[in-house]
Amino acid sequence: MVFTKVKSPLLLSALFIFQAIIGQITDPGFEAVTKELIENTSQSYSEIDQAMRKNRSDTLQMKYFLEQSAKENYWDGTSYAYNQLGVYYRDVSDFSNAVKFHEAALQAADQANNIELRIMSLNMLGAVYRKKDGIKAALDYYQEALKLAESIEEPNDYIQSSINNATNGIGNVYKSLGQYDLAINYFRNSLDYESDLGNTRGLAINYQNIAECKEAQGQLKAALENYEASLRFNEKVGSERIRVVNNYGIAHVYVHLDMMEEALEKLESILPAAEKLGDPEILSSVYIHMGWTLTRLKQLDKAKGYLDKGLDISRQYQLLANLEQVNSFLHDLWLEQGDYEKALNYYKASKSAEREISNDRDRRYVYDVISRSEVEKRSNQIEMLAKENEIVKLRLRRNKNTLLVSALLLALFTIILYILYRQYQLKSDKKLLTLEQSMLRSQMNPHFLFNSLNSIKLYIINNETKNAVHYLNKFSKLIRKILEASSLKEIPLAEELETVELYMNIENIRFSNEIEFDIKVDEGIDPHIVKIPSLILQPFLENALWHGLSSKEGEKSVLVHVKNGEKGFIQIAITDNGVGREKAAELKESKVLKRKSVGIDITKERLDNFSKDYQNSFDVKIFDLFDDQGKASGTNVVLHIPTI
Repeated sequence: MVFTKVKSPLLLSALFIFQAIIGQITDPGFEAVTKELIENTSQSYSEIDQAMRKNRSDTLQMKYFLEQSAKENYWDGTSYAYNQLGVYYRDVSDFSNAVKFHEAALQAADQANNIELRIMSLNMLGAVYRKKDGIKAALDYYQEALKLAESIEEPNDYIQSSINNATNGIGNVYKSLGQYDLAINYFRNSLDYESDLGNTRGLAINYQNIAECKEAQGQLKAALENYEASLRFNEKVGSERIRVVNNYGIAHVYVHLDMMEEALEKLESILPAAEKLGDPEILSSVYIHMGWTLTRLKQLDKAKGYLDKGLDISRQYQLLANLEQVNSFLHDLWLEQGDYEKALNYYKASKSAEREISNDRDRRYVYDVISRSEVEKRSNQIEMLAKENEIVKLRLRRNKNTLLVSALLLALFTIILYILYRQYQLKSDKKLLTLEQSMLRSQMNPHFLFNSLNSIKLYIINNETKNAVHYLNKFSKLIRKILEASSLKEIPLAEELETVELYMNIENIRFSNEIEFDIKVDEGIDPHIVKIPSLILQPFLENALWHGLSSKEGEKSVLVHVKNGEKGFIQIAITDNGVGREKAAELKESKVLKRKSVGIDITKERLDNFSKDYQNSFDVKIFDLFDDQGKASGTNVVLHIPTI
């Protein structure tokens, strides 16, 4: 696993600004505890946490502890303080700062050679990336933490608790992907661990997670039972966060059961606590669903007030799932009030937020919300149209023929528009499917498969078992990645780069490993977050290999360089030092068997299709490279990919 390097002094320099304030605010008793920990160089997480537990949520005290630990090179304390500050930023949805603090904590744990704090930092990073929808990164961090914790032969209570935290985190990742049965299995395993440890808080959290999965599956009775079980355990813990989230979940179930008054009562009872917690995601969710419930109860003025509050918070913290929900509910509200222009604007905003939600968890959540409210929307629309029809009839009673003709023309026009739209949509879907199938066929080129297997077979014949197994593993992993990516419109840039690296490693066998292949990603670009259309780079690499490098003597190289472009864009440049396009065309004409390459044309057509669907500009430019003497020295392919 590759971790992003964070220069801890940069974080510390920001924290030292608070030094004068801290010097005045810090409790003398806390200063004494800090001094004792540093002098004793305490390494056990439990020992540090026992001393800091009362103050760990106080950011000023933690900044003081961090400052003193860093001055004395007390890396164990430094790691602990960084992690507690990261938790604070995570809880207020400032995920960028949370990642920086937890990564700094991981570096300090490595410096201290403290396996407990290393496991803690990995689990914390997994939690933040899960919150910010970096699913793959979250799963990697959780699995790394679990592997490290399980490698300890005689784990203490904290290590066992860490195993449980990682197990619970993996369950949450599967929950966010909509794999609810798999997630429930992890949560139940976590329940067993927590029961053995006697961790009441952990039991409450796991019952809450199971309840959320059951609710998503439509098992509302089971969801209520698990929410109530979580609350019973939380009575011993006294966590306001757990109480708010569980009661919010119960209110959500009540709405689905059409128990509106009970749902509203629950939401009103937890609102003060939600406001006090200061978690934007929880608070905006409570506001939004209070507005939704009040809309269902026809209390539209109050509903609008809460929905507007939820909208403001969701915009401020870019909570995309909440933005989609609140705009959808505001559409319903203005539809109910008969202001169709505002209803249309909120509907467009809802759809815009929906398009920004790029992973499966968010899409499933949005579709679930839409489907649950669809019946109610249609019922409200029918009722609204019926009332309008009565008004029109009263006004135009003396002109029934005109009214009838107008209504028929309007209906006919609507049907024609709908038919034309459906034809266009079906045609676009068919074209997209054809392109995806063509792309998969080009990726799974029989010549490539046959030649790769022949190369591996040659290793076996030459008794190079290690090389044969190595490349067979790479080959199978490449095929699996191509098949997985072919079912997705977009994938993380990191996945695409890993796929092309596998492809180049396998193709390089046939070039006797003469090709120098490198991937460079500029700083400031997180390939796990940037999304690009799936399987778009391999055709350009294949073209570079077979038309640019296969006929070249001497040094051969291919570079894939990912860099920042204009605002809202990145550039992916594929540069080879081959014979150039003109020479390649001449050589191709002289061959008896001409290798037909259609992958680039298919890729360009796919990018054109993405430009239409996403209202963004996907662009490909190809440049010929020349040396100082004007001779062809290669080709440069530049893809402009939008990041928003």
